[in-house]
Amino acid sequence: MRSSAPSLRRRLAALCAGAAAVGALLTAGSTTAHAADEPLRDLAAAQGKVMGTAVTGSKLTGTYGDIAGGEFNWLTPGNAMKWGSVEPTQGTFNWAEADQIVDFAEAHDQEVRGHTLVWHSQNPSWLTNGSWTSAQLATLLQDHITTEVDRYEGRVAAWDVVNEPFNEDGTYRSTLWYQGLGADYIADALTWARAADPAAKLYINDYNVEGVNAKSTALYDLVKSLKEQGVPIDGVGLQAHLILGQVPSTLQQNIQRFADLGVDVAITELDIRMTLPSDSAKLTQQAADYKAVMNACLAVTRCTGVTVWGFTDSDSWIPSTFPGQGAATPYDENFAPKPAYYAIVEALGGTVTPPTGACTAVYSVTSQWNTGFTGQVRIACSGAALSSWTVNWTYGAGQQITQAWNANCTQSGAAVTCSNASYNATVPDGGSVTFGFNASWSGSNPVPTVTLG
Repeated sequence: MRSSAPSLRRRLAALCAGAAAVGALLTAGSTTAHAADEPLRDLAAAQGKVMGTAVTGSKLTGTYGDIAGGEFNWLTPGNAMKWGSVEPTQGTFNWAEADQIVDFAEAHDQEVRGHTLVWHSQNPSWLTNGSWTSAQLATLLQDHITTEVDRYEGRVAAWDVVNEPFNEDGTYRSTLWYQGLGADYIADALTWARAADPAAKLYINDYNVEGVNAKSTALYDLVKSLKEQGVPIDGVGLQAHLILGQVPSTLQQNIQRFADLGVDVAITELDIRMTLPSDSAKLTQQAADYKAVMNACLAVTRCTGVTVWGFTDSDSWIPSTFPGQGAATPYDENFAPKPAYYAIVEALGGTVTPPTGACTAVYSVTSQWNTGFTGQVRIACSGAALSSWTVNWTYGAGQQITQAWNANCTQSGAAVTCSNASYNATVPDGGSVTFGFNASWSGSNPVPTVTLG
């Protein structure tokens, strides 16, 4: 890993990130959307760990880019390096987004975690629909690994070489690779990756292997066997797509047993999802869960660090995959830090200077379907109080409110104004009120910037 000493550019980026998060809210005082006194990346580096995030290349501008560049010291391309992205047509390559992410990381003194070389999903149709002999399939896989790893030799610090090889019961997943090449495809893939870039760290990555169970034990046995055979394997990735309140009690024990094999361990895709809508109790539990994961990694020397699978709820895969669930990341849709963010800061030994006299309004989408969505705005006060309130925002994609509750809402063109009802005008210090609405949308549904008057 490169030096952790913060550059002036990175310090400015961190300051811009905090300012941008503040800009998502207008307060009757100062804002509670306040970043840590030091970026997460510096706090992690001081502990000998890394703090990473998955990113979408097209979003690496504005506030999203400022936070991604300022708070994290490792980046993982969420989709840009998968086979279906880089070679959608056989022999025709598209490296644009992958290059964009690697270039961004280098400009911000960050390392890159390559993801992923061998997987059963997100492969190009020409590959999955083809009829291949075992020899042909092996050649295709070797060529793919060699081409991609060689392209980024010296620029990608670690690779998730093999992704999700096991079923929940610990048997091998019956994939294109396992059916065509047998279990040896894993050792071969690692060997080919090492040949293409001898310096990159090579990982096997999987989900539901965070605690001690049948699946993680199968992974443990595989890594032990690979080590005994002399196959190049540097680490295991525990994805950690977790459910609220369900951090495995054996997480630290499991990390330690892999470390005792002589390999590194990384938390590679951390998010903690909840049933929507979120509320203060759920966010408090989520913060405790994030802290528990951080502490488990910090307790084991060979746990290299933690990567969150997207740092903002607006860039999370959860709502589209688990309908009715979400709010899984450390930042909300408006790039404001959530309690989970502060829990990470605390676990890493950092501090947050709390603001005073603040009331905030936060807009969120709680559910969405092909023609409409349900949204809510939560107004909360800390160190201040309100005797009445008005919230304003401007839609950017033609959304139209059709119904509202717990507020009087009007819309003129794109501009929306919502004011308190007779029964919820007062927001006391330490209290909050929430109102909701239904609206229509078409094409896109970007989250607007909200102001509180």
